[in-house]
Amino acid sequence: MRSEIISVATGSRETVHDITGACADFVRARGEDGLLHVFVPHATAGVVLIELGSGSDDDLLAALRDLLPADDRWRHAHGSRGHGRAHVMPALIPPYATIPVLGGRMALGMWQSVALVDLNVDNAQRQVRLSFLSD
Repeated sequence: MRSEIISVATGSRETVHDITGACADFVRARGEDGLLHVFVPHATAGVVLIELGSGSDDDLLAALRDLLPADDRWRHAHGSRGHGRAHVMPALIPPYATIPVLGGRMALGMWQSVALVDLNVDNAQRQVRLSFLSD
């Protein structure tokens, strides 16, 4: 298994950050068939396969705001207001995704992208572990 960590600057606002290019570069290096596993080793971030650039990323953030409001209801209360919601989010959006790779290319659907979802406005830098298991 080959593995690498990439750094992603998520800034100081909620974000859906496209990491498709970095994932594609990682699997293209060998041109093999296998599985790409994308993992975020953070308690307040997740990984999604979603259409980006069509408004779906904004819709996802809006849905998460509706489901997980940034208010004072959260028992996990350190950090910015509503920070506890970011700790609940990985139960809804897992911190990982596994994608088939064929001939060194991710076998994504036509409109699918790989994205990091981060609701934690207190943490501007994230790490993502890319692991490739060849057949």
